[in-house]
Amino acid sequence: MEGYSVKIRESSKELSAKEKIALKDYSNATALDSALNDVDVLTITPVAYVILDVHNEKSKQDKDYIKYVLIDNAGNKFVTGSESFFTSFKDIFDTMAAEAPGEEYSIDVLKKPSQNYKGKSFLTCALAL
Repeated sequence: MEGYSVKIRESSKELSAKEKIALKDYSNATALDSALNDVDVLTITPVAYVILDVHNEKSKQDKDYIKYVLIDNAGNKFVTGSESFFTSFKDIFDTMAAEAPGEEYSIDVLKKPSQNYKGKSFLTCALAL
């Protein structure tokens, strides 16, 4: 598509050419925000993530934005643009990688009411026990 490009800014693991192509296309990923319309908590067992820099000339808002894509242990992709979610997720991911490398774990993805914007919510996550 003309005026549209996606670049991988960061990846939690070394990616093959096929993985790079697959992860830059998040059209077949589950949007975390939409998934939480049906359930209160979404539990994911993450194994990797990528941060994408997206440029879209046809965007009605910012032409340049970031998307975060998570891959779970079944190969499913989840996508969000939520910085609040990714900040929480990255802390969990980095801590588990450093302190318990190779140990499988899950996260609970949640929507919480915003205290700054009445009637709005934000995404976050917590380590599932």
